[in-house]
Amino acid sequence: MLMIIFLGLLVGFVAAVPIGPLNIFVISQALKHDFLHSFLPGLTASFLDVIYCFAAIKGISYVSFTLTRFSSLMKLIGAVLFTAISIQLIKQSKIPDEKTFVRRSPNSTYSRPILTAFFLYVSNPTLYAFWLAAAGILTAHQWVTNVGWHPGVFAISCGAGSIMWYIMLTKYVSKHNQQIKPKTFRKIFVGLAVILIGFALYSLATIFY
Repeated sequence: MLMIIFLGLLVGFVAAVPIGPLNIFVISQALKHDFLHSFLPGLTASFLDVIYCFAAIKGISYVSFTLTRFSSLMKLIGAVLFTAISIQLIKQSKIPDEKTFVRRSPNSTYSRPILTAFFLYVSNPTLYAFWLAAAGILTAHQWVTNVGWHPGVFAISCGAGSIMWYIMLTKYVSKHNQQIKPKTFRKIFVGLAVILIGFALYSLATIFY
């Protein structure tokens, strides 16, 4: 039991760390809003980690077949979503006057970051591939089996490991964003937008090659 929990925490944390569209979105939310606005997308991703991890372990062959059929569509949706978010980041990177510069938007709703994180997650084929690979390796070595309570405990532990990363990330960015000057904000937002556009172009390229 303890080994399964430890492996789950480790795999979930490792899965969340790489800089990708979700982490970029979380960082942008932390720069613009409060801790909760930036943590909710991470919490959404962690919840989806639990679902996808569990599904991958319980039915790896069926999930793999389904993903192969719809991979091109998911890549296209992901590219469109990455581009839309990057355009929004560029629009929001306008430098206001120092006196009127506001980093937090008190009237923004909590549902929007949750929905955006959800669509970013489900449209990213890389995450599917990661969980399928993780499930294949773990079950092949019999560190985790696909029967009994093993899949559930491991999946929940993965979600907990992912949450640990997002708490660390959002707390760090939220703590230091008050020290960032408006011009630096513009550079950060444009940089994040460029990275997202890169993801979009790569996603489109993999459809044809």
